[in-house]
Amino acid sequence: MIRCAWAKKPLDIDYHDKEWGVPLHDDQKLFEFLILEGAQAGLSWSTILNKRDAYRKAFAQFDPAKVARFKPEKIEALLANPGIVRNRLKIHSAVENAKLFLKVQDECGGFDPFIWQFVEGRPKVNAWTANIPASSPESDRMSRELARRGFKFVGTTICYAYMQAVGMVNDHRVSCFRYKEVGIK
Repeated sequence: MIRCAWAKKPLDIDYHDKEWGVPLHDDQKLFEFLILEGAQAGLSWSTILNKRDAYRKAFAQFDPAKVARFKPEKIEALLANPGIVRNRLKIHSAVENAKLFLKVQDECGGFDPFIWQFVEGRPKVNAWTANIPASSPESDRMSRELARRGFKFVGTTICYAYMQAVGMVNDHRVSCFRYKEVGIK
């Protein structure tokens, strides 16, 4: 079975085969990936996948309303939690991003319609055989808009990885068995 080249370890393979690139429209799952992609900055995705269950516990199952209410003592406890990436900036950004996430939900009738506008509401299907880019014009626009709204850890590369994870783009290589399963034009 041919997969995308990055899916080598068992956890990566499971994630690749079941989740990566599948269009998501559930706000809580969209929030989860926003937090996880920000945590991944400068690290491997395998590292984050290995910590995903600990993140779910530490960040209230990615309930943005609960995360937005985290107090300084909760943040200090997170900084001592070996199950997650203990980076002060990333943890603070997760809490602040939760507050901004809720604001976007209120303004736009959900985070889903807001975030999917960057691909006109439907997945962009690419046809890569090699050299998948780290950003796109869509991720550039998304990054600028999220930053304008105050979100942190939302550079264009992080936004593009987010778009891949939540199925806004189908970046499975054409040779990958998931390419057609996720959907083609």
